[in-house]
Amino acid sequence: MRYSALTRRYFEQAPGAGTLEGPGVASGTAGSRSLGTWVRFDLRVACTADPPGRIVEARFLAFGCPHTIAVAAWVAEQAVGHIPSAELLQPVDALRRSFDVPVEKLGRLLVIEDAWRAAAAAARK
Repeated sequence: MRYSALTRRYFEQAPGAGTLEGPGVASGTAGSRSLGTWVRFDLRVACTADPPGRIVEARFLAFGCPHTIAVAAWVAEQAVGHIPSAELLQPVDALRRSFDVPVEKLGRLLVIEDAWRAAAAAARK
């Protein structure tokens, strides 16, 4: 399969890969390794920053194809500075087009969206 330059860059560099621990960290996961796609986001939310509630660090772990890893990396990178919201910074279809994800892989992007929603919900508690 041929990958777009954006997909290759985020897959190869995977900014934000890893985990976060400690105070102010919220996590959310979705998917299943046995089904081929699993994603976890860890978000550290500022408690004392002005204004409070913004994401100061975001990390991800992903098991899946290069598209899955690339989009999860982009989501984690772009999340910093934003208030956790159930919505991704770009709709799934816009991400699919930006990263040239084939329509048949749309389900993988929905797993990313579900993991993001779980992490954002945990961060808002």
